[in-house]
Amino acid sequence: MPSIRNRLALFLLVVVAAFTIASCGDDDDGDSGSSSSQSAEADSCAKGQLTLVNSGQLTIGTDKPAFPPYFEDDDPTNGKGFESAVAYGVAKNLGFSNAEVKWTVVPFNSSYAPGPKKFDFDINQISITPDRAKVVDFSDPYYVAPQAVVVGKGSDLAGATSLADLKDATIGVQIGTTSLDAVKDVIKPSNDPKVFNDSNDVVTALKQNQVDAIVADLPTAFYITAAQVPGSKIVGQFNAPGGDSFGMLLEKDSELTPCVNKALGKLESSGELKQITDRWMGEAAGAPELR
Repeated sequence: MPSIRNRLALFLLVVVAAFTIASCGDDDDGDSGSSSSQSAEADSCAKGQLTLVNSGQLTIGTDKPAFPPYFEDDDPTNGKGFESAVAYGVAKNLGFSNAEVKWTVVPFNSSYAPGPKKFDFDINQISITPDRAKVVDFSDPYYVAPQAVVVGKGSDLAGATSLADLKDATIGVQIGTTSLDAVKDVIKPSNDPKVFNDSNDVVTALKQNQVDAIVADLPTAFYITAAQVPGSKIVGQFNAPGGDSFGMLLEKDSELTPCVNKALGKLESSGELKQITDRWMGEAAGAPELR
């Protein structure tokens, strides 16, 4: 018959063995739970699992007319232009071919109105703001607008290639804007900038040669040169704090939002987003970088 000492030793061995088995079981369960969570997240963004306005089709909204350099030839479907290229890049990373993308017209002001949407996401130079984010979802930013310098037709500054070339210029800018901060903090001209109450006054000052140049965010500069001041030119763009961030817009609490962010993140990490931005929003678009 085993002694008390032997029985105690045997009991301790059984306890240790049971604890070891239980510990291994806990580790396996933890790994399994983590893997299951990651798998579930990945599966929710699989093409067949996406919650879409139209099954099997990615519906993308933008306004009409669709202007360069965001869209070319007023045709979002051709993949040409900054936002068209971004949209198709995101669609591809979500698993959609170009043929499976459907564009729909969405007036700018109605895009961020509260309520259900007839699109999966909208891309239309829509700035991310706290007020808008209360009633719609935004993707992570796909673009942060730099500042740009615009000069009138025949300006002596048309050939400027650096910020130093603007030191002696009289620059017009709108009060209370990040553009005014950019003039003061980045260009630092020797003459105080001429400050105007609104953007229309800034444009008028350029038309009437009251200033040598004006500074506005790059999207506004594209519009000024294309539609407001004939013969004007973007001398160049430069980075400054506080630029507007553009995001793709989705219905509030859309299940698609994290998947769009994942697709956009892949577009950025691959370097493709930078290539698209450089091609359509950089020197090729008439906006070289000023240093």
